[in-house]
Amino acid sequence: MAYNGPDPLGSRYEGEAMKTIENRGKTIAIIYRDSDWVQGLNFITTDDLFIQISSWWYPKGKKLDNHVHKDFDRVATRTQEMTYVRKGRMKVRLFNDEKEPLEELILEEGDLAVYAYGGHGYEMLEEGTQIIEAKNGPFVGVENDKEKF
Repeated sequence: MAYNGPDPLGSRYEGEAMKTIENRGKTIAIIYRDSDWVQGLNFITTDDLFIQISSWWYPKGKKLDNHVHKDFDRVATRTQEMTYVRKGRMKVRLFNDEKEPLEELILEEGDLAVYAYGGHGYEMLEEGTQIIEAKNGPFVGVENDKEKF
C-alpha cells in the first residue's frame, strides 16, 4: 500500500530508508530493510522503547569490549517485538491501538521489523518461510499478553 499524503487515521510515514510508521504520536512499527544497512553501529530503535535493536557492520578484526550486563530494575508495561525474515516472504498487517487498519507491507529475506505499539498480524507468502522473533520478557502467558482480534 503506497503512502500518498496525510492518512485519515493520523499516521505519519518518515523517510525512504528505515521507515518509521507512527499513529497518534506512537511508533507502531519500524521497518529496516536488507538494503538499509550502514557501516558501524546503527541504532534501529529509540532509547524509550522496551525492546532495543541495533545493527552492526564492522570490518574484519574490529574488537568490541568484553562486558557483562548489570542487574537493573526496568519497567516494561507492554510486550514489544521484532521479526527478522531469514528466508521467504511475509505479509504484515499493521493496526493502531484502536485496532483500526493502518498499512499492509511485505517483508522479504533480510528484512527486519520492530512492533512497538498498536497491533499486527502476519501471513506467510512462500512455502518454507523462516522468521526469527524476539520480544522483551519475561513471558507472562498468552492470556495476559495478547488480545486477539
